[in-house]
Amino acid sequence: MPLSADMSSVIASTTQWLLRSYPVAGGALDAALAEAQALQAATVAAWLRYPTAADAAVVALVGPGGSARLDWITGADSYGPEVSEEPWRTWVDEVVASWAACLLTMPALTDDAVAALADCEHAAGVRLDFRRLTRPADRDRRAATLLRHPDLLRPVADLHRAALVRHLQGEQLGDRV
Repeated sequence: MPLSADMSSVIASTTQWLLRSYPVAGGALDAALAEAQALQAATVAAWLRYPTAADAAVVALVGPGGSARLDWITGADSYGPEVSEEPWRTWVDEVVASWAACLLTMPALTDDAVAALADCEHAAGVRLDFRRLTRPADRDRRAATLLRHPDLLRPVADLHRAALVRHLQGEQLGDRV
């Protein structure tokens, strides 16, 4: 799956955060399957959150905010000072992580979210294939047991779920403060 050049740091870092926060217990194949699902969820979430090249340029300029609050919510901040010193964590976007958590745990939202990408600039000219996210096989689900567990992801998903639902219902992101 191609990463949008302007969004690649946010997508990759948010994917990394999801995988570290909800680790895979299996081997290399399970890790690859879970990574594909987390990457697809982060991509859809980032493209929805920042649908235009201008939006992506702004987030690249000012930065997405980092993982500090997410780390606190999941308890990752208690692993020591080296956690906060990992540079990739500054490129984690809290809203994108929350929306990705929603997409991983709420199939009805996932289908609507992928359908909403049809008008997204990032998806122009790209063949969209988010099967591992929208139609995971049993093997995909087993590989990402923690990553798709609604109870475990609820604290993160709840952060910005309402905004995702409003956005998917057609409300522009700037319409509500």
